[in-house]
Amino acid sequence: MQTMKIELDRLEFLKAWQMAERSSSTKSTISAVSGILITASEAETHLQATDFKTAIRCLAQGVRTVSPGSAVLPVRLFGEFLKKMPLDTISLEIANERGTLSAGRNRTRFATWPVSEFPGIPRSDGADPLCDLLAADLVRAITEGAVASSTPADFPKYLGTCLLKIQQNRLKVVSTDGKRLSLSQCPCEAEADAELLLPVPALRELGRLLAGGDPEARTQVLYDGSTAWFRMGDLEFSVRRVESSFPNYEKILTPGASTTLRIRRDELLPALERIDIMVRNTLTRLVVLNLSPGGEFRLSGRAPELGTTVEVLDGNVDGDPLRVGFNVGFLQDGLKALGSGEIRLEFNGEEGQTRLLREGSEDFLYMLMPARLSPQDLTDDEESPEGLEDVEGPVPEEEPF
Repeated sequence: MQTMKIELDRLEFLKAWQMAERSSSTKSTISAVSGILITASEAETHLQATDFKTAIRCLAQGVRTVSPGSAVLPVRLFGEFLKKMPLDTISLEIANERGTLSAGRNRTRFATWPVSEFPGIPRSDGADPLCDLLAADLVRAITEGAVASSTPADFPKYLGTCLLKIQQNRLKVVSTDGKRLSLSQCPCEAEADAELLLPVPALRELGRLLAGGDPEARTQVLYDGSTAWFRMGDLEFSVRRVESSFPNYEKILTPGASTTLRIRRDELLPALERIDIMVRNTLTRLVVLNLSPGGEFRLSGRAPELGTTVEVLDGNVDGDPLRVGFNVGFLQDGLKALGSGEIRLEFNGEEGQTRLLREGSEDFLYMLMPARLSPQDLTDDEESPEGLEDVEGPVPEEEPF
């Protein structure tokens, strides 16, 4: 059997290895799937990995091929030795499915898996191009658009996904958990209109891969009806589509607002974090917002048998006076995604949807539903809303869409 031998610049090779190892499967009963396929030719070396839901193929730098060949390397064992080798120049030799990793006088021998057992990874050569866009724009759209997603184990399946919608040279990324929704959009050069559901963990991994590269690089998106590919230079990342239907979010979003708050995000977020200290161990993690046009903006939190906390902030309130409650964690998630600067919160009464946006921008929208308030949710210095003074209300919960 032919022997493969390569010499590695450890730190350069490690960059590609770390990208590939995140896409390998550690739970598969097929041993080769928990490995990384390395293929070394005289011209270049590629790494491939898959967990059957995603797959990656990338060019490895820092490799000099002595004898070309291929092998399936064990992810954990080889990866840990690679990271901890004392020298930056090392050699790898594979013969008869046995590997030898050498660094100076040190030798590590290990078993590899047959290349024939590694699953075939579909290529994008026959897929249809959908759009082309900046890597930085796609990273932002994924990061913001996935904020409202739920865990992948939830049912229905769309709760663990993001909807990618390409239309009129815009890419939209949308997610929801039934109580909130996030929508981010960015410009793209569209080849065709399309809608597809992709799993959130895969998209977040794509975001990490893109964030580690050139933000000005172009990313091409391709699709064949079951798999989406993202090409970025010498890197190709594929994701299997989720077979489900996403809610018609455009019908969920309602225009207009009865009360509007304009405030700096860096003033509101720390106040919510302080309130969360008090309410974080309560069932609902409730924060109550009191908005008075022309007056003060007050936030409060209460934990039975622990205490209460009240924050008063400067903000520009327009419209109707309002008292409304939210899960403080949900509210913080939206604010963190908005980034710094001036933000706008648009309220639609005590039970209508609330929208968070950047002031002067429509590229990102975060929508969440309020929680029902009862007298037990109010601090001692707050007056109960009319009609609630003697009501022993249920545990507050967020309204569904």
